[in-house]
Amino acid sequence: MYEVCGEKELKVILALDPGDSISGVARKIDENRETIRRVVNRLEEAGYVAYDDGLQLVDQTLRDVGLEFLTVVADISPPSISEAYVLPQFAGMEYAYTGIDAVYVWTRGGYQVARDPEDYPLFIAVHESDFDAWTAFFDRFEIPTAEERLPAADLDGAIQVVLEPEAQIEAEMVDGRPVISLQETIAFANEHYAHFQSALDMLGRMYDSVDTDANYRPN
Repeated sequence: MYEVCGEKELKVILALDPGDSISGVARKIDENRETIRRVVNRLEEAGYVAYDDGLQLVDQTLRDVGLEFLTVVADISPPSISEAYVLPQFAGMEYAYTGIDAVYVWTRGGYQVARDPEDYPLFIAVHESDFDAWTAFFDRFEIPTAEERLPAADLDGAIQVVLEPEAQIEAEMVDGRPVISLQETIAFANEHYAHFQSALDMLGRMYDSVDTDANYRPN
């Protein structure tokens, strides 16, 4: 009964959406594909997961209970920055990384504008109709949310989430993370050119579809 109650098993149960592939789940939770393949096999043998036109949870109650357990654990051990990037995968709602985090995702972690680990906002676009639900979700982990970045002095912890309500979200997937389109990301970076000149140069080299005048060369 207890043989599949480990950390990675819980993360798979929480992140799995009907029809997901093993590779897709692994990317969502930032884990090695072969590791997650073994985890999924154990979950399948235990009767928690089934293959039916992709992966399926046998009982969705598992996800609800798993999330409740995770919120209790967070009271003892608050989420780290890397864990905070995975948390939205467990909410069961559509979203997309935007702003600074869109640049971070599209550069595949290659560009990270200066963010103090002691004052670390995440930027996420969400459906307007889900705004209150997202606030409630992050409240469970004592992570403050707002539509504008809050001053660090007003916060008890390092992490906050800046929610950008949108009527529609057209997310693209990059390394398992939903993110606003590359075109929107380029527009944002151009709008804040002084901070993202080097990122624009990087994106121009990574993607043939990107047309940028950035020609950054570090000193």
